[in-house]
Amino acid sequence: MTRRLYWENPYLFETDAKIERIDNNEEGFQVTLDRSIFYPDMSGGQPGDDGTINSVNVIRTYEDGDNLVHVVRERLALGKANLRISGERRMDLMQQHSGQHLLSGVLFRLFGTETIGFHLGEEYTTIDLNVPDISEDELTRAEQLCNKIIQSNFRIKSYVVSSDEVRLLPVRKRPSVDKNIRVVEIDGFDYSPCGGTHVAATGELGLLKVIRREKYKGNTRIYFLTGKRAVDDYINKFNSVRDISAVLSTGDTQVFERFSAIYNERNSLLKDMKELKERLLSLEGENLLRSTKLHGEGRIICKMFDNKDFKEVSYMGNWLTNTNERLVLIFGIEGSSISQFMISKSKDVELELNDIYKELSSLYQIKGGGNSNTVQGSISSSHLNGLLERCLELVMKAMDQKK
Repeated sequence: MTRRLYWENPYLFETDAKIERIDNNEEGFQVTLDRSIFYPDMSGGQPGDDGTINSVNVIRTYEDGDNLVHVVRERLALGKANLRISGERRMDLMQQHSGQHLLSGVLFRLFGTETIGFHLGEEYTTIDLNVPDISEDELTRAEQLCNKIIQSNFRIKSYVVSSDEVRLLPVRKRPSVDKNIRVVEIDGFDYSPCGGTHVAATGELGLLKVIRREKYKGNTRIYFLTGKRAVDDYINKFNSVRDISAVLSTGDTQVFERFSAIYNERNSLLKDMKELKERLLSLEGENLLRSTKLHGEGRIICKMFDNKDFKEVSYMGNWLTNTNERLVLIFGIEGSSISQFMISKSKDVELELNDIYKELSSLYQIKGGGNSNTVQGSISSSHLNGLLERCLELVMKAMDQKK
């Protein structure tokens, strides 16, 4: 049985141990020790520790009954071993896990919500609550109480109890084992069965910040940061607000107000610019009408544009066909290697442009589609002229057949 030193002293980042057994498989060498400071991967939702055994990197650690197995890629010898883990990673994981207990306990105390899921990730930690939603005001209340408890520096302790003893404790959730039940207590405020590593007091969390909430499978998922993660996040956001306020020449607390004014002004200018652009395109369309090719009772405009924005050409085409009768448009937009085309007509022209598109696609490699009134697509630039000429012939032929 491996003695789990991380339960006895989670701040122990280096120690000596004895390698008692070594096995190997396709993953690597499986090392069993008499005692270990390595927390096993994802035990109780907590990631494992990074570290070395005799300077050899431990790939992962897992539980095998009462033993811990450490996977390495290099062969080690039986006997004495020096164990080292990343103290920075251990502290981060302890802060996040203790922060989870605190936030879950506060939400349970304030609103009776139960935590039914927990994930400790590399960037943030999440808990899943058994409610379809929780308000921003409720989360703010919970966050404020969490930080009050952090500032009060409540002691966090752990101990092992029997199944009879655990019934006497106000635990938030029932234990998953029926003997040697390890309980983590936040100084009379919260009790939870847990096998993870935790800080010794809430003051070591420094700060807890809820960053967002979302609906998840009928429940509510809460994302939060605590400890060094929360401090780093505050520093990054403070620096961003400071830099933005310098650009906007305003104070930190007026950034949003100033940004909102600029944003609204920008939207107004964009609206005015859009209206002006549409007017210019309409004028350009009116100018194109002067080059209309008469064919029978109909009119045809065949025009090549050089590197013009397709949305602008499309707007112009729609405006022309919606404001004019007996009109067919054949537009090409030339690009460097791939060009685009658009064929459109006013609704009173009795043509099925889908049929013309099908015939063009039998002659050229084109991609696109449309309906009876408008078709569009793309084609190699070297074939654009040929496509437009052939399209003009097909349109004129189809119009002749409708006479």
